[in-house]
Amino acid sequence: QVQLVESGGGLVQPGGSLRLSCAASGFTFSSYPMSWYRQAPGKEREFVAVITDTGVVKRYADSVKGRFTISRDNAKNTVYLQMNSLKPEDTAMYYCYVKTSVWDDSWGQGTQVTVSS
Repeated sequence: QVQLVESGGGLVQPGGSLRLSCAASGFTFSSYPMSWYRQAPGKEREFVAVITDTGVVKRYADSVKGRFTISRDNAKNTVYLQMNSLKPEDTAMYYCYVKTSVWDDSWGQGTQVTVSS
């Protein structure tokens, strides 16, 4: 079955950086777009970034454009989210997501990112 395991979260000061990783298994990773979402306390889950199967096309939420970079390594079945110039409003649980068919999609368990001085 599909498994997505996020890592790399933590506590960072405003202006700092973190790199999140999502290790995937149970499907042909190189055939699917991969996404990152986040959910802050009391708020709905929101889209952060998506990358196509080949990694050529990337899209970002306006709130992270220019600060976050999504990438993937198809040889390692891993997708990354490099987060720079972090702000307190970036504090959230960050989730990896894949939709493998019309009927099937999967989420990771999430990794917590806290931006605070």
